[in-house]
Amino acid sequence: MGDVAEPELGREPELEPAREPELEVRAALADAELNALFAAAWPGHGELSFAPVLERSLAWVTARREGRLVGYVNVAWDGGVHAFVLDTTVHPQERRRGLGVRLVRAAAEAARERGAQWLHVDYEPHLEPFYGQCGFRPTAAGLLAL
Repeated sequence: MGDVAEPELGREPELEPAREPELEVRAALADAELNALFAAAWPGHGELSFAPVLERSLAWVTARREGRLVGYVNVAWDGGVHAFVLDTTVHPQERRRGLGVRLVRAAAEAARERGAQWLHVDYEPHLEPFYGQCGFRPTAAGLLAL
């Protein structure tokens, strides 16, 4: 019957495994896609312009699945040797698969390549295991709400 393989009766055809989202450093970003990601991930997010943030960033890392933004992390810096992880965000449909860890590790590498010697992150206590997986160790720090 020609060159077409017939599936065996009673067997589901095998599906290709889902491809991992693609990571990119300093990719072009539109406010609309970042706002859509933040709205999905952070209840109460209000629309804002990210251009002023990105202008001052050492780097940022994006994750896209089939062209759609599904992850983001920003690396701010002091202009010297200290960089700071901010806004680690993963779309709710992509969580619990290691994407956040991949994003933060890629951000650390991007910061290292750009001359940072220290990478800082502030987090709430429940996020300590996540940032531990990313390679951070806890330190004492202070915070003042302005």
